[in-house]
Amino acid sequence: MIKNVSRRFSSVRMQLVGSVFVAIAPALLLTYIVNQPWFWDFAPAWLKQYALNLPWASFVVGLLALGAAWFGGEHFILRQVRALISAAHRLGKGDLSARTGLHDVEGELGQLARIFDEMADSIQQRIKERERAEAQLEKIAAFVRVSPNAAVELAPDGSISYFNEAASRLAQSVQKAHPRDLLPPDAHAIVRECLATGQSRVRLETRVEQRTLSWSFHPAPASNVVHGHADDITTLLELEAQLRQSQKMESIGQLAAGVAHDFNNMLTIIQGHSSTLLSAPDLPPRMFDSIQAVYFAAERAVSLTRQLLMFSRKNVMQLRSLDLREVVGNMTKMLKRLLGETIRLEFAPPAELALVLGDEGMIEQVIVNLAVNARDAMPKGGTLTISLETALLDETYLELHPQARRGQFTQLRVMDTGCGMDPATLSRVFEPFFTTKEVGKGTGLGLATVYGIVKQHDGWIEAASEPGKGAVFDVFFPASPEVVPAAGETDPAHAPLPGGTETILIVEDEPVLRDMARLILENCGYRLLEAASGPAAISVWQSTHGAVDLLLTDMVMPEGVSGADLAGQLLERQPDLKVVFTSGYTPNDVSEEFLRKHRARFLPKPYSHSDLARIVRDCLDCATAPAESNR
Repeated sequence: MIKNVSRRFSSVRMQLVGSVFVAIAPALLLTYIVNQPWFWDFAPAWLKQYALNLPWASFVVGLLALGAAWFGGEHFILRQVRALISAAHRLGKGDLSARTGLHDVEGELGQLARIFDEMADSIQQRIKERERAEAQLEKIAAFVRVSPNAAVELAPDGSISYFNEAASRLAQSVQKAHPRDLLPPDAHAIVRECLATGQSRVRLETRVEQRTLSWSFHPAPASNVVHGHADDITTLLELEAQLRQSQKMESIGQLAAGVAHDFNNMLTIIQGHSSTLLSAPDLPPRMFDSIQAVYFAAERAVSLTRQLLMFSRKNVMQLRSLDLREVVGNMTKMLKRLLGETIRLEFAPPAELALVLGDEGMIEQVIVNLAVNARDAMPKGGTLTISLETALLDETYLELHPQARRGQFTQLRVMDTGCGMDPATLSRVFEPFFTTKEVGKGTGLGLATVYGIVKQHDGWIEAASEPGKGAVFDVFFPASPEVVPAAGETDPAHAPLPGGTETILIVEDEPVLRDMARLILENCGYRLLEAASGPAAISVWQSTHGAVDLLLTDMVMPEGVSGADLAGQLLERQPDLKVVFTSGYTPNDVSEEFLRKHRARFLPKPYSHSDLARIVRDCLDCATAPAESNR
């Protein structure tokens, strides 16, 4: 009963007081009765005697003990208990820094407080560790979630339990409803193998709607799942194929350049000697026709080597006034062979046409590339139409064609009846490496080359096309103000040969070519010095103490000193030296800027005796201002 009553108090202090009070309640009741008058009136004698002998002093001591219990409970128990309750309450609300502050208290309550503080420290440490782990997991989850690469999580049965946004976008890009449609056909077997062996499977390629995906699968044994990652490598494979094709084309170009170089050396000999014979005044008439036939045959062979050099891009831009009617007309036979029997070529030159200042070989390449592009657009045959006209463009035309300019232009139009292009393809048609052909079937450089050549000629190109309606390419070249008669086969026999008395140093490693150049220039009255290599030429120059007016040098020579190196060294010592380079093709270190900087000229092989005589005279007669140093 006492125990049940004491539990009704709400604190330890009250429980202590209540317990003491219940214990002394009978004594208090007896004291109360004894102090009543009626007790003394009616109580028996023995009870009166007992009441007189009660230990009142002990009762007072009991009351004092009750007070001491009250004070002791307050000071020694309840303060520590309150601290424990407050710390527990704060910890329960999430305050991980809550502590009792009773680490110096002795006894059971002090021990309890220290245990509580240790428990709070442990909870705080574990919560911090959990927060760090959760932050790390969130970072990893966010990395996977926002990764641009498709990622999926596969259950042991091969089903997808998670996929990120990139996987969803990839599926949509190939018209698939769910990323599971992107998985390899044997995805279940791959998952089972990865979980069984603990080994990853990588570089597994799949084809989905003309796209190539590369999958890698990595097991996560702790979670009994497999993580899969997919990359769309279609563009990469296309770029690799284009690179291989470009490298192949570069190798072929190097081969073509080498063949053209050797071929041009032989043609130089043929043209040089035949043109020299044709210019001889005492040439028997019966030999004239035969030698002239040899000369003109060499001219036609020159056209072939020029096409090889255009293919290898080893030529310097040689600008002159051109009649595009003749340029296209001379190419019709070659274009018909290029197009094949199923494609008809139509070309009707206009009666009059403005001339163009351009490089004939480069413009020929523009026509060839456009023709090849049209041929590929007509696999079942069709018609390719080439037309020329003089266009006078005004403000009205400029409003519809922002890239155009006002003035007079020569317009070259190439039109086909092929499959045509949609707007997306048309907008990218001049981009380098952009192609709609299958991998390995095209480099994507044909129309980009056309665009670059036209820009070099200060022109522009326009394209129009619709699917199923063919394509039209309009190339605009600035019309030349110069009026030049149509170029024909010149008669070298009647060409005047300018000459002089200056000193010329001829540097050529081919003895036959060196002898021919010496013979031609000797007939023109010049004083000649010869060398077969760069070091030998420097020695000859030093022996004359710099008394050389013009250096005529081949570009490609032995002993580690090229024509450009030789010219650079001599120009450092003799800035007013004139230079003429000759070569069957142009190495990369000779550019338009290099020629302009040193007032040098370039004479492509093969050349006739009149070509050599004129360029030497022109170079000697040019301005004699000091050249810039090549250092």
